[in-house]
Amino acid sequence: MIITKEALHALPPSRILGVRRGIEKESLRVQASGSLALTPHPLALGSALTHPHITTDFSESQVELITGVHAGVQSCIDELQEIHQFTEGALNDEMLWVSSMPCCLPADDAIPIGRYGVSNVGRAKSVYRTGLGYRYGRRMQTISGIHYNWSLPDVSSESYFGLIRNFRRYAFLLLYLFGASPAVCSSFVAGRQHQLQSLGKDSMYLPYATSLRMGRLGYQSDAQASLAVSYNGLQGYGDSLHSALTLPYPAYEAIGVQGTDGEYRQLATSLLQIENEFYGTIRPKRVIHAGERPLHALRERGVEYVEVRLMDLNPFEPLGISAQTMRFLDVFLVYCLLSDSPPDTPAEIAAIAANQQRVAERGREPGLQLQRGGSEISLAAWGNDLVQAMEPIALQFDTAHGATDYMVALQAAKLGLAQPETLPSARVVQTIESEYGGSFVAFARAQSERTKNAMLEVPLPDSVRTRLEAQSATSIQEQQDIAAADSMPFDVYLREYLSPARLGV
Repeated sequence: MIITKEALHALPPSRILGVRRGIEKESLRVQASGSLALTPHPLALGSALTHPHITTDFSESQVELITGVHAGVQSCIDELQEIHQFTEGALNDEMLWVSSMPCCLPADDAIPIGRYGVSNVGRAKSVYRTGLGYRYGRRMQTISGIHYNWSLPDVSSESYFGLIRNFRRYAFLLLYLFGASPAVCSSFVAGRQHQLQSLGKDSMYLPYATSLRMGRLGYQSDAQASLAVSYNGLQGYGDSLHSALTLPYPAYEAIGVQGTDGEYRQLATSLLQIENEFYGTIRPKRVIHAGERPLHALRERGVEYVEVRLMDLNPFEPLGISAQTMRFLDVFLVYCLLSDSPPDTPAEIAAIAANQQRVAERGREPGLQLQRGGSEISLAAWGNDLVQAMEPIALQFDTAHGATDYMVALQAAKLGLAQPETLPSARVVQTIESEYGGSFVAFARAQSERTKNAMLEVPLPDSVRTRLEAQSATSIQEQQDIAAADSMPFDVYLREYLSPARLGV
């Protein structure tokens, strides 16, 4: 677990300053009451199909804010705040929900699916989401989070996969430190089997949970659990996904691509409709060309960056994430990259899954044990070992940036390991119980109102507002242009796009 001097020498300041990062932040639009907003995506926010910074995720009511690529943590945070301010200002009486676990939800079939216009590509995006609803239920898809996209110069695909293997081994630490979804609205688990306990009126929780979003009630899939994805290299990873994208899956064959009414129910009957359906705590990624399949891009040109997908929205942070958390992620990812990363095995993959469940549901339990190398070790001991091993990397980041912010981020992690009551997940439970009578919804609604008011109180520079308004207007025209340029029927477009030949080899 110790980083060698040779590895540190391969990380000079010039390379550290080459780190690039960006954020994708999902949030539900809600009414002042805390119920899901059922209104269309606001026109002032432009087209969800083509806007570069403001779109929707699964639901028409699920806003996704996307920053550009940034060399600095603070510049990334600053851009996210500008987009956030502009978005909140366009919502009128609605607001963005600050929790990863959803607000009060209507009946499953009343949750609106994202709409992207009449073009072939826009219709395909909606059909994909319809398929997700049939496969997993719409409620699960309303869970929101933050994705952290990250790269370092001169990293090969092989090394990125080494990073990914280590990330999966050590991701328990991120769930422990930054998990912020220990409670849910009772409507989320209505009609489902669960082991949650009552927290108060219409609220459920687990006393030591860190991230129910990443546990059995969150983004999990029994079907995908059968998918044995290899992270030991690009070829094996590509082959695993290729099979899942092309081979029929009996349960989804039963749903059918189209219903008896001719309406599309899903894009395909394979285990995965498209690459984005594959759930994981981290993904290898590549910027794609127009119309290109993501798997083809990876196979042709290799891994360009990684997408960290397990971060909860922190309801105590106005933007859902802090600069300090981003700096910890920078150090954590470099540690995963520089550490020895042996190939994963089926036994280790099973242990990683078991550790994730334990930490998601019981992470703050005193003395919690995790599986490591065929034996058990306490979460606190393993976490402290990791943070201590990261210190030389944090020092190199601070040297490169002429500051002490990265070591401060590590000190905060040490505090969280020593004092679990200071963690976001613990603070959520404490605040719900002490200030909101045990009501998760009352807590999240108040935090959402507080966040919106804070955003609107900060003046948005006229130049930023003008630019974002122009992007919204341009995006609407671009959506219309895409529809006007369509030259083939939708069923032909789908058949061509989903052709196995487009996945590369």
